[in-house]
Amino acid sequence: MSLNREAAVNIARVLTESLPYIQRFIGKTIVVKYGGNAMVDPELKESFARDLVLMKLVGMNPVVVHGGGPQIGSLLSRLNIESHFVEGMRVTDNQTMDVVEMVLGGTVNKEIVANINRNGGNAIGITGKDAHLIEASRMSVTVRTAETKAPEIVDIGRVGEVRRVNRAVLDMFLNSDFIPVIAPIGVDKAGLSYNINADLVAGKIAEVLQAEKLILLTNVPGLLDADGKLLTGLDRDEVNRLIDAGVIRGGMLPKIRCALDAVASGVNSAHIIDGTVPHAVLLEVFTDEGVGTLICNRKSPVVAGA
Repeated sequence: MSLNREAAVNIARVLTESLPYIQRFIGKTIVVKYGGNAMVDPELKESFARDLVLMKLVGMNPVVVHGGGPQIGSLLSRLNIESHFVEGMRVTDNQTMDVVEMVLGGTVNKEIVANINRNGGNAIGITGKDAHLIEASRMSVTVRTAETKAPEIVDIGRVGEVRRVNRAVLDMFLNSDFIPVIAPIGVDKAGLSYNINADLVAGKIAEVLQAEKLILLTNVPGLLDADGKLLTGLDRDEVNRLIDAGVIRGGMLPKIRCALDAVASGVNSAHIIDGTVPHAVLLEVFTDEGVGTLICNRKSPVVAGA
């Protein structure tokens, strides 16, 4: 089927615009936290898989860390297990942890792997328990309640934080044709498994690998200013000023802190992008405009793909 002139010119423009980015990022590691609508909508799932396959084919090293909160909540509901949250984190007792491992390490992980493989890639799904990829410890949460003025430490069960990442496991994938797909389940020295926030896992893996980019997929366009306008390029100081001013707050704060920690630890840039846009990852990496907010150490850039 032949293309009309306008369509042909547009394809040529896209290809030529992407060429400098392909050349720049050959051999570079890009860690992608996959979550939100992009994991639910069939079209978005397919476009995400194709993005990763193309990135690997042109010489980049994508690493995927995925969430699965809605899927966990759905199965818990079907099993009549009530969910509780403290400071946005799911209280995880032993029964809930069994469900978390089934959903994250089983259903969700293997679906992502199958999507990538079906689109021509070579993906392997693992959890942080495999080869002690993610060593974890129990997380302590301190909250203030209306009844107590003093901070109170709350036990939220088997919710963990990353203590160490086994880089040797990741290097094995990066030096091959395989795309690792990682479920955010950690393990302590005694072999006890923990549910860990996927943003935190992605950030720590990016730090350990000294990745070129950390990309966090969300259900919003990116960081917005006080007037609701998208902020496309920020440095760490600018982000901290927005936090102090109360512009960045609520559910976006943990993602922002994850991004700030990553760039402070050597990751070249962190991106918070709109996962509701088809091919969002490719658009952020390969185009001048991008589809979200870029955060880096240096003074804010003018392009999202930098």
